[in-house]
Order: sequence, then structure tokens, then C-alpha cells
Amino acid sequence: MSIKKHIPNFITCCNLLCGCLAIVKAFDGDLVWAAYLVGMSAIFDFFDGFAARMLKVSSAIGKDLDSLADMVSFGLVPGIVMFKMIIIARGLSESPELENPDTGGVMLGGITYLPAFLAFAIPIFSAIRLAKFNNDVRQTDSFIGLPTPANAIFCCSLPLIIDKTVNNNSFFVGLICNPYILCIISLLLSLLLVSELQLFALKFKNFSWTDNKLRFVFLGLSLLLLITLQYVGIPLIIIMYILLSLGRNMLVVRKREGL
Repeated sequence: MSIKKHIPNFITCCNLLCGCLAIVKAFDGDLVWAAYLVGMSAIFDFFDGFAARMLKVSSAIGKDLDSLADMVSFGLVPGIVMFKMIIIARGLSESPELENPDTGGVMLGGITYLPAFLAFAIPIFSAIRLAKFNNDVRQTDSFIGLPTPANAIFCCSLPLIIDKTVNNNSFFVGLICNPYILCIISLLLSLLLVSELQLFALKFKNFSWTDNKLRFVFLGLSLLLLITLQYVGIPLIIIMYILLSLGRNMLVVRKREGL
């Protein structure tokens, strides 16, 4: 039996394991470690596909397993993180949190804060996104809709910004600590997951400048944002990714109209 055909699936299972551990950390209230574990999931998610291409051992089972792992790590986890953040933000802005010892749930004024459940639109739309991806032949060289890893990185960067920002009165922290802003972010991200927006993929078939201008520009600007803004730069990178894709789409349309 060839071992190499199981290597990508093993890496995918590492992605899934990190997602499961992130859920545990999120329910323990440690959203920072949940975010780190999602970052580890993203690394494993990159390398399982890389290993499959390098070893030439892709399979239908591997594709389905990858989607199932992504559903946990990049669908369920960001939904839970946003749910917890909305509850915490609500408690900070309007009323103190009360723990319910019977259910282990965070209660506000004796009842669960219902708008927080809007966060679970993220795993629902992530499931739709992943199902569409597996059956959409258009998504070979680009993505239609926001990829679930990008969505998860955006969501899970928010608790990191709060934890790592020295000045807790900064503009970004103020936005993140607003429960209504978090609800709006959850809904917008959910819609982007299933939108018809075409986004470029970071898959390099070669490393020539001509074929990869946009990718090199994106990576260079991303590095600059991380160096200058650190954790605050992470959600800005996702926003930049969307804006660059929109710009590219407009240029493509103009070229077609010119022809």
C-alpha cells in the first residue's frame, strides 16, 4: 500500500484537529488561542493541497474530506468566535454579563442576547459556499465568493486586535467592541461567502511577473500592512484582497468591451 497517497489526507486531518481544539478554546473563553489555532488550520489547509499536487495523489475523497475539515475550522469556529465576541461586546457596552451555572451559557439580564445568534449565519453560509465550490466548474483558477479560510481569518483576527493593541481606546478596538458592528460584519461576510464576486486565487503555476502581477502586488502590500499595523493589518488584508479582485474584474470587463 502506498503511503504517499494518505499524506494530504493526514494534513487535512491536522486542519480538522486544530479546528476542534479552537472550538474548545472558544467555549472556554480563550478567543486568542482559538484564533491561533485557526491560523494553524489555514497553514495545514494550504499544505494539504500543495502536498496533493506535488505527490500527484488527488482524489474525490480527499476533496470531500478537505471541505468537511474546512467547514469546522473555517465555518463553525468563526461563527462561535463572533457569537462570543458579540455577547462580550454587548456586556461591555450595555450591561454586565451573568453566567448561567445550569447551562454554562453567558446570559445578559437573565436571557441570552438574541442578536448574537446572527453570528451563526457564518457557518450556515460557509456550508453553502463549500457545497457550491465542490460542484462549480468555474472555480478552478479563481474563486466565486469569499473563500472560507479568508472569512475565518478576518473573524478570528478581531480578538487578536483587542488582545494585542496597546492602546485599548484605538479606533479599531472601538469598532470591534460594538455589538451592532459585529452583527453587521457577520451578515456582510455571510453574504460575501455566497456572492457571485470573482476573487483571484493565490495559486502560482509559475513565478513569472507577467503571469502573477496581481499576486505579487497583493503579497507585497500584505507584508507591508503586517509590518506597519501588525494584527490590525490582518482584516485589512482581507478587505484589500476583495478590493483588488474588484479592480481586476473591472479591468477585465473594460478589455472585453474594448474588443
